[in-house]
Amino acid sequence: MKVIETALPGVLVLEPRVFSDPRGWFMEVFNRRAFREATGLELDFVQDNVSRSARNVLRGLHYQIQQPQGKLIRVLAGEIWDVAVDLRRSSRTFGKWAGFRVSAESARLAWIPQGFAHGFLVTSDSAEVQYKTTDYYAPQHERAMLWSDPALGIEWPLAGEPIVADKDWAAKRFAEAETYA
Repeated sequence: MKVIETALPGVLVLEPRVFSDPRGWFMEVFNRRAFREATGLELDFVQDNVSRSARNVLRGLHYQIQQPQGKLIRVLAGEIWDVAVDLRRSSRTFGKWAGFRVSAESARLAWIPQGFAHGFLVTSDSAEVQYKTTDYYAPQHERAMLWSDPALGIEWPLAGEPIVADKDWAAKRFAEAETYA
């Protein structure tokens, strides 16, 4: 597994080995030992989620203020622009963001650690996104931060007006959002 660091320490893009032959291809998506050896992280995933979205659907920026979730993101079909925002006040990259493409074709995965808000924009006709989480979904602790907040300056590769859930349109700006110590 190849590890690609992003502008935010701890947020990683991972390239698993893909084995191809005339029949097609095979890859090991997650192997706890190989992940630990490549990243130095020992993780216990407790939940798998899958979403399907149309082009220009923007989901996020989401996080849980208690029971924070680390997320291992994989695109099963299509392509997304994946974004992480550092919400750890003690971090030198507090309030900074990193964005990168993740697609089924590239087989890349993204690791978004606890302490970050996460969101993505579908840049293909549709996308199916799977993510493994290190803690359970806790709706009482879920928070959303405004994806379009000028204070963050996230450069979303939008093709027109995004399709966004009501809760994401009503999300708090970064200056008002609950953050981590």
